[in-house]
Amino acid sequence: MDQSSEPTGSPAPLLIACALGIEKLALRTGDRSGALGPVTVLRSGMGPQNAERAVREALGEGPLRDAAVVASGFCAGLAPGMHPGDLVVAEETRHVGGSTVCTDTELLVKAVTRAVPGRRVHTGPLTGSDHVVRGHERAELRAGGAIAVDMESAATLRSALSAGPRPVAAVRVVVDAPEHELVRIGTVRGGISAFRVLRAVLPAFFEWHRSLLLPRR
Repeated sequence: MDQSSEPTGSPAPLLIACALGIEKLALRTGDRSGALGPVTVLRSGMGPQNAERAVREALGEGPLRDAAVVASGFCAGLAPGMHPGDLVVAEETRHVGGSTVCTDTELLVKAVTRAVPGRRVHTGPLTGSDHVVRGHERAELRAGGAIAVDMESAATLRSALSAGPRPVAAVRVVVDAPEHELVRIGTVRGGISAFRVLRAVLPAFFEWHRSLLLPRR
């Protein structure tokens, strides 16, 4: 996409991918008026293989083939001092054998901060895993520089770019942190807080997406 001049034709659509039904519910109810714009919220299912398959199919020949892609939902925080309801805006997502650089992270951080004022926003590498990370694994991932971990973001962005060049980003809400381990989402205060934050952050995705379509000065 040439960002040096005014865009022509219809803008590329926006695809937001998440794994869980509760994440999709939060994202779908985040814009009750429908005024923010068209968006497709894709529930991929848990795990990197499901995420990769679902995104590849969604971005096949069809209306979403040129879509910008945001991986969103909940994550486990790795850094000391993180709390449920904090936000993670990935600078890159990491997977076995490589990483994916996210698009215009600074712009997205500003949009997220405006959308959810008062919430801490962390930036850095978001690493992928094929299982729920507990205990000593957290410390090992943190030692490698990652600030958070989830099972789908890295696979989502890798699959998105394999289908063609496009803007990609990952924004996650901390639901589980070193000092606040969560057993089941939605059954304790931390899970409820994370749900509310995820529902509130949707306008930031639209602001990021719209800004990508503007000419660069």
